[in-house]
Amino acid sequence: MQVHFGFENATGIKNPVVTTGAFDGVHVGHKTILNRLNEIAGQIDGESVLVSFYPHPRKVLYPETQGRDLQFICSQKEKIVLLEKAGLKHLILVRFTLEFSKVTSEDFIRKLLVGTLNAKYIIVGFNHHFGHNRQGDFSNLYTLSQELNFGVEEIPEQDIHHETVSSTTIRKALKEGRIQRANAYLDHQYMIIGALGRGSNIFTQVGFPSLRVQVEEAGKLVPPTGIYAVTLLWGQRSYKAMAIISGGTPIDAQREADVEIHILDFDGTLHSDEGTLLFQKAVCFNLNLLNPHVLKEQLSSGLSEVDELIY
Repeated sequence: MQVHFGFENATGIKNPVVTTGAFDGVHVGHKTILNRLNEIAGQIDGESVLVSFYPHPRKVLYPETQGRDLQFICSQKEKIVLLEKAGLKHLILVRFTLEFSKVTSEDFIRKLLVGTLNAKYIIVGFNHHFGHNRQGDFSNLYTLSQELNFGVEEIPEQDIHHETVSSTTIRKALKEGRIQRANAYLDHQYMIIGALGRGSNIFTQVGFPSLRVQVEEAGKLVPPTGIYAVTLLWGQRSYKAMAIISGGTPIDAQREADVEIHILDFDGTLHSDEGTLLFQKAVCFNLNLLNPHVLKEQLSSGLSEVDELIY
């Protein structure tokens, strides 16, 4: 997958089949759109394209209200990893500014997607809006497609267990520590990618040496305080591990959460390098960091449960 920063750098894309949006989480609904992009691209000898924006529009338009505590399922790095796995060929990251926010929905389609990218097909999700004040919708898109001669398609909502899948429903599940539900909506394990470093003495002192996982991007949503069964991907290896989260969301959205891992059946040394955590299941929420005796019992119980899980 190629990553382009700005429309001006997105050159040489063959018969672009385009969609737009944040695609936070790259969940099952997003994957339905991406699969359709690739399917149509294959039919017209083209390439799939996602146009996304950074920072998030709400961070720019409403910095003191909606944007202040806005949290994301994925960091930018994690999103790129997931989009590439989903088969996307081109990601165009457009810097969102107050000036850009004034671009009308018609100009966005006419001048940028068609005029600059030469889009041959544009696909949007159900009830998708775009352009200044989100005035553009599928009806506008269809009207322009007749004039400018490009194909259009609207993908219906995706449901799992009779609940509409959206980034909002996934964020809610993660904030509640409902990892398995979130994973079902995502159609992959919720992940944290970050640098590995020395863990806290508090866990080493009760017999559970740990590594800290640096949450590298502000606004990254981290599940609540507790113990979680995770897989650590490091280098070419994978390890079964117990993640220990303290502080941060949703208890205090302004405080960065501490994420540490204790690796099962491992007595080697992991250097300060980047690792990926794949969350499997929540094990315990009521973590007592103030009483070493109780903490040791909780970690021992959590470790036993993680060890029993098959994943």
